[in-house]
Amino acid sequence: MTLRTSILGWVTMLLLSGAPGLLMQAQDSEDDFKTDSLPGKRTFNSVCAACHGLDGRGSDKAPGIVGNARVRRLSNAELSQIVSQGKPGTGMPAFRSLSVAEVRSIVNYVRALQGSFEARIPPGDPAQGKKVFVGKGECSTCHAVEGEGGFLGPDLTAYGSNRPAKTIRSAIANPLRVVAYGYRSAAVTSSDGTRVEGVVRNEDNFSIQLQTADGAFHFFPKSDLQRLEYLEQPLMPTNYGERLTSQEIDDLVSYLMAVGSPNKVARGSADKHGKEAP
Repeated sequence: MTLRTSILGWVTMLLLSGAPGLLMQAQDSEDDFKTDSLPGKRTFNSVCAACHGLDGRGSDKAPGIVGNARVRRLSNAELSQIVSQGKPGTGMPAFRSLSVAEVRSIVNYVRALQGSFEARIPPGDPAQGKKVFVGKGECSTCHAVEGEGGFLGPDLTAYGSNRPAKTIRSAIANPLRVVAYGYRSAAVTSSDGTRVEGVVRNEDNFSIQLQTADGAFHFFPKSDLQRLEYLEQPLMPTNYGERLTSQEIDDLVSYLMAVGSPNKVARGSADKHGKEAP
């Protein structure tokens, strides 16, 4: 094995590890509304975040400006004026020392945060989604959430913590799956003819270890095997688009978002403090 091949193998492993049976890296980078590189972030953090929060969703000092419907309806010019001139009669001060370019960068950053917030609004009912997860979808057979469920697939407790609804939905419904590193299945036939099928947990040139659906681990020296075959079919079903209704998938997405980030998932367009933004 060359050094280049080894490096590529490790990179592939890092990209795939933790994904629920599907390579989502490219789509996540497109859909997750990356705001770290926006020029207004630094100015926002130094001027606005102390009161409105780093994510723009408010604090005990000031209301949210990201999920508030009133703020979303303001034009860029109106937002710029509020930043520069403040709002008399409220706690919103004027920041007259900011340049026109700095004010514009803050407004653009707020708009980006609002887009991220919109993408994090659950499309369905989390309570119904939990029923799909443990029932019709049979997700809990392989996946655990908050310590309950299966173990053959990745733990999904935090999976929905930072992904938009669109990305989670695609991971469920897209039939084209790439098996994640560490979740490849295989079937072995031992020297006495016993066939064992499970997930490959460890393997080298001389042995292989499988974990079966009952949680048991099975170790096999390869020299003792009659047959070793790697199974191409991913553990995660590829027919959820047919197996579940569109509403059931939306509910399942909402459940994963709610479990992954119970204090951050958007519940609607109203500000979480019930206050009007300045």
